[in-house]
Amino acid sequence: MYTFIFDIGKTNIKGHVLDPLGDSVWSDSMENYSIKGKDYNYVDVIEIEKWLLTTLRRTTQLYDITAINVTTHGACAVLLNHEGKLCLPVMDYECDIVEEISADYNSVRPDYHKTYSPNLSMGLNLGRQLYWLKHKYPKQFKQTHLVLMYPQYWVWRLTNIAITEVTSLGCHTDLWYPQQASYSSLIDTLNIRHAMPPLKEAQAEIGIPSKTVRSQTGLSENCKVYAGIHDSNASFARYLSNNQKQPFNVVSTGTWIITMAMGADLKNLSEDKDMLANVCILNTPVACARFMGGREFEHICQLTGAKITDQVSNSDIQKIIDNEIYALPAFENNSGPFKGHPAKITRNPHNGKALATLYLALMIDLELSLLSATGDIIFGSTSKKNPQMCQIVAQLNPQQNIVLSGDNASTVKGAWIMTRWSDWRQQTDIKTQIAKPLGLENLAAYKNKWLQQLKVTNQEICL
Repeated sequence: MYTFIFDIGKTNIKGHVLDPLGDSVWSDSMENYSIKGKDYNYVDVIEIEKWLLTTLRRTTQLYDITAINVTTHGACAVLLNHEGKLCLPVMDYECDIVEEISADYNSVRPDYHKTYSPNLSMGLNLGRQLYWLKHKYPKQFKQTHLVLMYPQYWVWRLTNIAITEVTSLGCHTDLWYPQQASYSSLIDTLNIRHAMPPLKEAQAEIGIPSKTVRSQTGLSENCKVYAGIHDSNASFARYLSNNQKQPFNVVSTGTWIITMAMGADLKNLSEDKDMLANVCILNTPVACARFMGGREFEHICQLTGAKITDQVSNSDIQKIIDNEIYALPAFENNSGPFKGHPAKITRNPHNGKALATLYLALMIDLELSLLSATGDIIFGSTSKKNPQMCQIVAQLNPQQNIVLSGDNASTVKGAWIMTRWSDWRQQTDIKTQIAKPLGLENLAAYKNKWLQQLKVTNQEICL
């Protein structure tokens, strides 16, 4: 009675086997990369599928896999023709060629206050990708019989059943009106309404692996495949059962750091600050703010000669504050509230990882303020990977509980929960602990000077 979770992040692809208690007992991974095509970079879904099938074959020799779920990053869709073949290679969203049609696209994209999908760079708006493909490759695009969000493409490859699911559909795609729970006008502009398969809930059981997949992997007819889910929403779903009656916040970390504020007013969202509404598994809009924090952490370490594996003591962070050394965004120019702002490290620190840790805490604190977030602030796997960052956030937010769930992989745990949602939502004993403030001296003054250098006022961050 084991569950296999197929987790496609922007940086790595992972396979996890979880036991009946939700603990990971086996895992493997490969690097996620894109291929440079003639006109745009694309995802090599053929090689990814080979890895998936090989990995499933290995796991079925060790465990009785009775459930499979898929979780992936957003801003990705697959176009299939009547024969089930790719109409076009699957675009990597980090592809700036689509911006060449932005003027035309912006004239037809739905209003931000209806989609709560900000106007993003490159292919981060899925609608822009599709609009570019439609005009660059009209013949191939016209052959589209199915448009599948990325998690649901893999569900289809496993089961031969085509579905759509709202957490991926509502993730800055421009294709969805969250408050109306309906397709946006862009669906008809692109003329793809006929190609959108039936909507299913993320917790829905879709079917069993196809006969071909069973023969290739050793999976049995007793294995159930679930609907798939967007990765940040998987992390978020893990906490819904306990907190549906009160505001709370989840900070999902990885390549992207996304702060999701349940109960926050959508009126707080600002398009030019990379704020948006994701759609959770309850088909409810959730106010979010985000930046490419994982990448920025790596950039700061690289620029300061630090390693990700370096040790950081509390005194290392205190020295950064005492010496007034600042990391000023944006180190990843296409995301976050400071996109387009020139990055700067004011002086070389003695410990670059300490500076990167302090930087992430300040950015998360800022995004909580932008959202006017109230209630508990919950961290998942990062509470083990970088506990000091969580403790700095705790010191900056003394009126709120900073809750550490301690999951090793919150996204994977959330995807696992979707395979048993009716049982999980009744639970009230999720193991957590409260983070204690780190006890740094002059942290508030340091934060204010950081904001001043970014020319951010208290009024702008809703304090």
